[in-house]
Amino acid sequence: MTVYLDNAATTAPAPEVVEAVVRTMRDGYGNPSSRHGRGAAAARALAQARQEVAALIGAEPEEVIFTGSGTEADALGVVGAARAARGRHLVVSALEHAAVYESARQLASEGWRMDEVAPAQDGRVTVDSVLQAIRPDTSLVAIMLANNEIGSLQPVPDLARAVRAQGQKIHFHVDAVQCASLLPIDVRGLGVDSLALSAHKLHGPQGVGALWLRPGKRITALYGGGGQEHNLRPGTENLPGCVGFGVAASLARGARDSVARVASLRDQLEDLVFARLPQVRPTIARTTPRVPHISNVLLPGVPAEPVLHALAARSVFASEGAACRARTRAPSRVMRAIAVPSGTGTLRFSLSRFTTPSDIEAAVSALVAALGEIEGAAHICQR
Repeated sequence: MTVYLDNAATTAPAPEVVEAVVRTMRDGYGNPSSRHGRGAAAARALAQARQEVAALIGAEPEEVIFTGSGTEADALGVVGAARAARGRHLVVSALEHAAVYESARQLASEGWRMDEVAPAQDGRVTVDSVLQAIRPDTSLVAIMLANNEIGSLQPVPDLARAVRAQGQKIHFHVDAVQCASLLPIDVRGLGVDSLALSAHKLHGPQGVGALWLRPGKRITALYGGGGQEHNLRPGTENLPGCVGFGVAASLARGARDSVARVASLRDQLEDLVFARLPQVRPTIARTTPRVPHISNVLLPGVPAEPVLHALAARSVFASEGAACRARTRAPSRVMRAIAVPSGTGTLRFSLSRFTTPSDIEAAVSALVAALGEIEGAAHICQR
């Protein structure tokens, strides 16, 4: 039995998505920009996909720009907005995914000033901390909707209202990649200016993302090309990927009743882990507002890597944190931001709407066995 609990890194594509991608690759290989029948059919398929993605977030289709990934959507929303603005000061949270954080650092290397807002220990930034970082020349604020490592939900609507009240023309970008699979998103209600999504986080294909851009907001393209996607993301669209994204978005909209079930499974996992392994601790308080599918736990004095290997040997797949930093042994920037003590391992279990109670039971049993094995080996070595 294989237990996959690394859905924050990537989700398994839904069968309907796979079927749509294969069908489009086989039968719908026209270029949406071509002026003939096959091109027109491709353009219609692209328009349908755009409509489905827009519906997922309460947007209009013409407000959705397809990109090659969630990372590219974040880069377009951050770098594109900053370069289109006059001010040269940025505010980002210390919790941001590398897609946002490194985009801001790129701008800093080009002469922008960057202020980093630290979260409280519960993994959430406050309105006051963001407002204190804003200056007269601030042109962009970037705060993610939910952290991909610890799952904490940020008070984005409150933050957006507070930023608006400053009376400055500040572009507010939000990374919503970890939310769209389960949580309803209303871009109008959030009050932000741009929002990034990724298909493979909601049972769609890898290699396709989207940026929502509020009408009237101006950003610049990251590079030149043929003018596709409103001249903001040049290059022939990944039609099979976009079609798959549209199908995944439609399925996600129809599965909103899974939220409570997934949250219940996450709570069940944590109840079992903390009951059977009293040395394991929650990374943030369980009462913290957070997404329903992410659970991050602390392993005091135990590095995560051998635990992950021991879990994998038992066909249970989890992670230490963000997949984009899996090749480095340096402590996570997010864990440093919330003051996780040095020498403490972290494990992230991330569920999906396809996770079952038996998956949870198997994962906890595997974790108990893995830690017992590792701690037993450590005891023998100390002797």
